[in-house]
Amino acid sequence: MKLKDILSGQFDAAEWEAKGYELPKFDIAAVRQKTYNEPTWVHFGGGNIFRAFPAAILNDALNTGKYDRGVIVAETFDFEVIDKAYAPYDNLSLLVSLQSSGTIEKKVIASVTEALKADWQFDDWKRLVQIFRNPSLQMISFTITEKGYSFNEQDLARGLHPIFAMGKVCALLYERWQAGQLPLTVQSMDNCSHNGDKVKAGVFAYAERWVADGLVPAAFLDYLKDESKITFPWSMIDKITPRPHEKVKELLAADGFEDNNYIETEKHTFTAPFVNAEEVQYLVIEDSYTNGRPPLHLGGALYTTRETVDKVETMKVTTCLNPLHTAMSIYGCMLGYTLISAEMADADLRSFVQKLGYIEAMPVVTDPGVLNPYEFIGAVISRRLPNPFMPDAPQRIAMDTSQKLPIRFGETIKKYLARGLDKQNLVLIPLTLAGYARYLKGIDDNGQPFTPSPDPMLAELQAIVAPLEVGKPNQDYSCLHDLYSRKDVFGVDLYEAGLGSQIEGMVQELYAGQGAVRKTLHKYVVAR
Repeated sequence: MKLKDILSGQFDAAEWEAKGYELPKFDIAAVRQKTYNEPTWVHFGGGNIFRAFPAAILNDALNTGKYDRGVIVAETFDFEVIDKAYAPYDNLSLLVSLQSSGTIEKKVIASVTEALKADWQFDDWKRLVQIFRNPSLQMISFTITEKGYSFNEQDLARGLHPIFAMGKVCALLYERWQAGQLPLTVQSMDNCSHNGDKVKAGVFAYAERWVADGLVPAAFLDYLKDESKITFPWSMIDKITPRPHEKVKELLAADGFEDNNYIETEKHTFTAPFVNAEEVQYLVIEDSYTNGRPPLHLGGALYTTRETVDKVETMKVTTCLNPLHTAMSIYGCMLGYTLISAEMADADLRSFVQKLGYIEAMPVVTDPGVLNPYEFIGAVISRRLPNPFMPDAPQRIAMDTSQKLPIRFGETIKKYLARGLDKQNLVLIPLTLAGYARYLKGIDDNGQPFTPSPDPMLAELQAIVAPLEVGKPNQDYSCLHDLYSRKDVFGVDLYEAGLGSQIEGMVQELYAGQGAVRKTLHKYVVAR
């Protein structure tokens, strides 16, 4: 069983389907020809998240029979991905959905019609220029990670042949302007807040520099600023797509599926002909398009307003997902866990995040209307966090915790204060923040040292708790005032918020000695 056999016609569809493989229901060759002649969508970034999510929901849309165009992927950074993950398999891939039950679902993705290297050194650039000059093009999108939108003075000075992704995109937009000021939507699908603004900032930086250097006319910049021509919508995307999983490879091999080899490029991109990803996914997009759009709603995407996209992001980051992750990472590290899924089998930790989310954060949740916060957090607790296929570790999630606390917990505390709600309802959020003072010490619950995860403020904050010792009775905890009054770390002065003394008391319990973390966690979770 090989992916290339599907296009050649030399395969037994009944055999694939009998083994649980969902095959495309559309005419792949017809879609490819239609897309070549009248392309509507180019996506920059050919990594795992693209194949597992945007390409997959387009595949679902095509399966409905209500659409007839695929997506063209363009890789701006790691060109080996095109050579090793796309070309050998005729741009087909296998999506393996990892179920929280420990089972998998398998679907062949055939929505990618071309895979191009987005750089002047390759002939593919000529094809990209041709596509961008085609009036049929509706949208370009991105999953290049937040750092992919960066630029620097050196690249800006390279003129019309930059190296960075945003410079290449700007050059292609210039081609579209030259072709008749044709409309287009520039859509980020990366997991970062207000992502459309990041694309816009990058494109504008190059355009403004080129105008200033006399390389392009000022009218080109006017075109980019004209919202009837070019838009940069926001989106919220949420789906975990880990590296190819060994267990998945074994399951596919047992089926007789031969395209299960691992691929690692020289730039250390980890991929495979198959993509494994969690079953739960969300894509909420600001509906601001100037030339039409692919009907991704047929595959489950939600189109809405910019304000609603922002509310969905706020719901996720301040209530329904990110605070739970941070609480689990702090206590997971101290209790010796290395997998989030394993933590969810711990009765204290599972109850901890359930009650933190449902009882303490939910009363001030931002309800976006298009997604139900209770259903969202329910999926997190029952299907996402316990998923045995997810290799996420508390040590990874604990990175940069000082930068996350103000948003993930500070915003909830601010809402309690602003609405005059009873702070007595806050127990497990203070316990999370108290745990941070114990975590900074780098001593686990068995009294053994561990290395706290990288954080730009780690040394500074560790210095504050340096006078404290685990297991030392009657010590002076006054240093905690210097920690919990830090608005830059917690979003509020926790003493002014009326929570400082409560948190200090919890810290003293956590520092009591070996086993104190478990004892304190259990005490407050049960009481809550």
